[in-house]
Amino acid sequence: MKKLLFSLAAAGTLLLSGCDRKAETTASTTTTETATTTDAATSGDGHDHAATADDHAAMAGGGMMAAMTQMMDNMRKAPSSKNTDHDFAHQMAEHHKGALAMAEMELAQGKDATLRAMAEKMKADQQREIAELKAAGERLDAAPANYQEGDPFAKQMKAAMDMMMQGMGAESGNVDADFAAMMIPHHQSAVAMMDAFLANGKDAKLKEMAQKMKTAQQKEIKEFQTWQAKNGGAGKAVGAAYICPMKCEGSASDKPGKCPKCGMDLVKNS
Repeated sequence: MKKLLFSLAAAGTLLLSGCDRKAETTASTTTTETATTTDAATSGDGHDHAATADDHAAMAGGGMMAAMTQMMDNMRKAPSSKNTDHDFAHQMAEHHKGALAMAEMELAQGKDATLRAMAEKMKADQQREIAELKAAGERLDAAPANYQEGDPFAKQMKAAMDMMMQGMGAESGNVDADFAAMMIPHHQSAVAMMDAFLANGKDAKLKEMAQKMKTAQQKEIKEFQTWQAKNGGAGKAVGAAYICPMKCEGSASDKPGKCPKCGMDLVKNS
């Protein structure tokens, strides 16, 4: 009987040992597979592929306006530490992804050679700057808080985004025209965000980057406006404070006055 009990106990020990080894092996395999999946999501060019996939899904589901809406959602979810440098870097990276999504749509569906060339350059520039902004944000992840919700920086950043989305018309169905029409307010809001950061930010390296981006985007705004003037008008002047009630081309202004085309008093753009 003692020998039987001993044999049963030994067998139980061996069985439990085997189960433990199997569990360890399974856990190890699961961990390895998870790590491999995570690495695949961020490998290659170093871009945030999960966020880009969201942008592409939004575009496929609703066009450029959906890409802009997705961008706004991504900006709201961007990491925030209430540090001007850190928060600007993360939010501007998400803002850039909106432009990247629209540039890719123009390249996939647009016909106009001038706009396609602009989209190709913009795609390369935005991808490079997204990587630089992401690196800057990560470098500043431990930076101490230096502003609150009611401070000028927070108000100016919010106003920049509100300016872009307020009054934006529906898409026309012409990808070229929609690309130009939406990139103008998109870039205008980016310039306003950069102005807010340049006035309140502290990090010298990031401020230098912001100034270069501002100059480049102001140039692109003019290029889009020139294209619109040659291809049927600018449409609704999103971002302008005052417009002509007759929507005359070239009437948009930051101040009250009269339309240079028809002479009517400009009205608030709402």
